[in-house]
Amino acid sequence: MAASLYGPDEAQPALWVYLEHEEGVLERVSLELLSKSRALADAAGWRVAGLLLGHAVDPLVEQAFAWGADEVWVADHPLLEPFRVETHTAVAFQAILQGRPSVFLCGATPNGRDLAGRLAVRLRTGLTADCTDLRLDLEQGGVLIGEVTGFGGGIVALITMPRHRPQMATVRPGVFPLSSPQPGRTGVVIPLEVNLRPEELRTRVVERVVGRGVDLTQAPVLVVGGRGIHGRFDLLQELAALLGGEVGATRPPVDEGLIGRERQVGQTGVVCRPKVAIVCGASGAFQFVVGIQNAGTVIAVNTDPEAPIFEFADYGVVGDALQVIPALIEALRAERVAV
Repeated sequence: MAASLYGPDEAQPALWVYLEHEEGVLERVSLELLSKSRALADAAGWRVAGLLLGHAVDPLVEQAFAWGADEVWVADHPLLEPFRVETHTAVAFQAILQGRPSVFLCGATPNGRDLAGRLAVRLRTGLTADCTDLRLDLEQGGVLIGEVTGFGGGIVALITMPRHRPQMATVRPGVFPLSSPQPGRTGVVIPLEVNLRPEELRTRVVERVVGRGVDLTQAPVLVVGGRGIHGRFDLLQELAALLGGEVGATRPPVDEGLIGRERQVGQTGVVCRPKVAIVCGASGAFQFVVGIQNAGTVIAVNTDPEAPIFEFADYGVVGDALQVIPALIEALRAERVAV
């Protein structure tokens, strides 16, 4: 691999987080990355910095400080709003060369993935995508270890790039827990010079439509259906409504078109942290378990007593989910009537 534009000897002891935002609020994945970076930096004696690009974004600086940033590098320009990968890549590239962080993290969102890939190419460095955990090896001078789960066989790969900087990684929303914010916390604001002209842009935003679909990462209770429920997601929806939760699915029902892909849980779907996950008719393949491995309590319902899901679950019910779930719904309703 070609040498990066700067190496370990020139890198600063800092973790940078690309701060995504929408309607005047930092996206949750950015707050999760700030929380994780703060924990890593405290252990290493490093700094945490947020990279904030957009227009009229000053109110977001206070949020970044409250969630753990020591510095916020700010590029404020009309052409940086809304997100366009060519403008954000150009400005982020210059900011990184100026600040020379050792680590640069992005959320594994559509915009974050697009930006991270282009920056990695420009900076001639590596990119560890869709990490499920991050660690710093201080004995090797702060080498970032990105944990990535394999697609089959329960493989966990530990990926490092000891000779290239910045060490880049993307992390899916919901992987890391949020720390508690500290209102009133302050830091250093570093303004960035932006040299963008409309005539230089090759793309133009004609219309912007933001989908408002379900966000499984916010659900306190998740009722997940696998192949064994034979498409009866109406039952799971009824149970989820009674419990104040949402419905998710393993990959097979999604591939069969029985439920929307935005509800897929697992390695190729959404990673969640519900307080309770009820898994119905799913065998418990490793690719799926990754999506709920940080749940507070896992309850599994499966007809096969040898199903792998029972090795992971806190509570297991050996039985047909299509019989167990209606009985549970009836019991919950009866309890509510009694109350």
